Amino acid sequence: MKPKVYVTRRLPQPALDRLEEVFEMEVNPEDRVLTREELLENVKKCDVLLCLLTDDIDAEVMDANPNLKGISNYAVGFNNIDVGAATERKLPVCNTPGVLTDTTADMAWALMFAAARRVVESDVFTRAGKFKGWGPMMFLGCDIYGKTLGVVGAGRIGDAVARRTVGFNMKVLYYDVVPNEKLEQDIGAKRVELDELLKEADFVSVHVPLMPETTHFISERELKLMKKTAILINNSRGPVVDEKALVEALKSGEIAYAGLDVFEDEPELAPGLAELDNVVLTPHTSSATVETRTKMGMLAAENAIAIIEGKRPPHIVNPEVLEA
Repeated sequence: MKPKVYVTRRLPQPALDRLEEVFEMEVNPEDRVLTREELLENVKKCDVLLCLLTDDIDAEVMDANPNLKGISNYAVGFNNIDVGAATERKLPVCNTPGVLTDTTADMAWALMFAAARRVVESDVFTRAGKFKGWGPMMFLGCDIYGKTLGVVGAGRIGDAVARRTVGFNMKVLYYDVVPNEKLEQDIGAKRVELDELLKEADFVSVHVPLMPETTHFISERELKLMKKTAILINNSRGPVVDEKALVEALKSGEIAYAGLDVFEDEPELAPGLAELDNVVLTPHTSSATVETRTKMGMLAAENAIAIIEGKRPPHIVNPEVLEA
């Protein structure tokens, strides 16, 4: 009899095909997040749980199935999982890093361009039939070429965002608790304190993981340090930016524009955010390409298979459970 895997939302077909080679598989039949009750009920059926970042996997979920062998998360981040609780229960937790680095970096640049050149506003204006001809003051944005980019968090994705500046002759400042000497050597990036970065950068792109110490990492104080012409980009995790403070900063002109792919209380938006013209909003689609989402699915599948076969998963976030 095959071991069982439960997949909390449909994944690209190649990943499901791979899982079926090893598991008896059940997939959430509806294209929505499971309710808490549904999650607790379905975890009881499986040996391995393959979940998404929208699933809250805590001790209660783990204890609903004493026979659970491990958790494979279809995401690079794993703040949706209580890793400490999993480690206490000797449950390996896996993620899908690396495969979405370039796609996510591309999206940061897409948001940057859309915000700098007011693409969404212009699109809405044109579709509404308001375009009556060229005008010298219509939808004036700002240049990107030759400006200063501030990267907050120079890990894999922040590094990739910074490296894309080479073709745009940009100065790169970065803030990180760990120096990225290779980035400094390769493109002349300069490591600075956060306050200096915020004061000097024309574009601030946030790429830190969500942890207690990075919640509201960019809030009212930090926004006030930024140039009034500055543009803030966030496609890391929503709570890293204080969304209410950002709404006020955009309303008052503390900063010029923002581009957001993630939100503090997804899928809800902070009051007033959707009504603002000077922000580009996308629905958490930074990794949403056919190629990348398929690669993520395949990696999540291989993690799940390794768990059930007693092997070391390709990407495990709590390797100490294998050493016990």
